[in-house]
Amino acid sequence: MAEAIRIIGVDPGLRRTGWGVIETLGNSLRFVASGTVKSDNKLDLASRLNQLYDGLEEVLHLYRPFEAAVEHTFVNKDATATLKLGQARGIAMLAPSRAGLRVAEYAPNAVKKAVIGVGHGDKKQIHMMVKVLMPKASFDSDDAADALAIAICHAHHRSSPAWRMAAE
Repeated sequence: MAEAIRIIGVDPGLRRTGWGVIETLGNSLRFVASGTVKSDNKLDLASRLNQLYDGLEEVLHLYRPFEAAVEHTFVNKDATATLKLGQARGIAMLAPSRAGLRVAEYAPNAVKKAVIGVGHGDKKQIHMMVKVLMPKASFDSDDAADALAIAICHAHHRSSPAWRMAAE
């Protein structure tokens, strides 16, 4: 008998890193938990990254997912902000990797396509579809809702040949 696979999705950010944990069994999805890890913007960068790591490590320990998925960094015109986001994304990948999980990466348009059916859409559409796909889902921030969408995207793609080959 097949077992449900627990997946954590992570939406990286330096101020707020969203996380969402789901379980998938066949085509069914079940909401487990979601939330937001925050860093104190009055602290230096290294301390803030440490806060994100500690928060994600706690979530990983509490919910014990089997796989992780992280969204690719969106590059904008502000190079400094993009670099800081990249560092937060590094923490979002490091924490599950250190916990022994394989980490998948998805572009924002792939997440949107998996959840709302098209590669472009606004946050309202994504949040609405997360609730449609998992009516019991609750989230405390846009970042947590986005993290659930990333986990859903991975649930849809985890049986792809590329993911299976990487697992071997």
